[in-house]
Amino acid sequence: MRVFDSHAHYDDEKFNSDRDDLIKEIHKNGVERIISAGYSLEGSKKAIELSKKYDFIYATCGISPNDIVGMKLEDLKQIYDLAKENEKIVAIGEIGLDYYWDKENKEEQKNFFVKQIEIANDLNLPIVIHTREAVMDTIDILKNKINCTKKGVFHCCPLNIELVKEALKLGFYISMAGPITFKNSKNAEEIIKYVPLDKILIETDSPYLAPEPVRGTRNNSSNLKYIVQKIANVKNISIENVEDATYDNACEIFKIK
Repeated sequence: MRVFDSHAHYDDEKFNSDRDDLIKEIHKNGVERIISAGYSLEGSKKAIELSKKYDFIYATCGISPNDIVGMKLEDLKQIYDLAKENEKIVAIGEIGLDYYWDKENKEEQKNFFVKQIEIANDLNLPIVIHTREAVMDTIDILKNKINCTKKGVFHCCPLNIELVKEALKLGFYISMAGPITFKNSKNAEEIIKYVPLDKILIETDSPYLAPEPVRGTRNNSSNLKYIVQKIANVKNISIENVEDATYDNACEIFKIK
């Protein structure tokens, strides 16, 4: 196995008991690179710490729509500074819209999303998008409100064919996670078939969203093999083909040599 986990949260407290041992083990077993994804100011700082500790871990920094409560737009200057000062920051994210958890602050979410795209543009970085039950507004911002210079990734992309079509038209990559393997997952095979292999990334979103057959357990990057297998089966190609393509795609979008 030679894979690139394009989105994980190894700073999460669920890894407090065995973080370093686990990271070393999964790297030894073929997970060659990992993106430690920021989602809050504190989470972004922890992601950077991990990237400094391990040469094969890179980081993103950003404030997710679920973490903007109590923040002001001017607080994003800290995200700008973190990204500018740390060479292993490869994207601004995860950022976006989430109306599943909070429908009361939609306008605030949009403002934070746009402002962080501006930061990415200014620093010449791609973005990592989180969107949940906010497909239309997410696409509207990307198509009509602000041009995203370096494009980016729809992380753990919702299995919504219209979203995927629009995202691809705009030049974004589609990152596939555990839900494509779920037995009750709708549209998964249709979307896997639709997305070109040169536009697919794979991720675990660890410790969340463990794929079948380990669904419900603490997720980690070794479970990428189940996501790879699903894509290979649906596209009728080899596992090695999926591994190589998704690895190269991640290196391309995040500009990692």
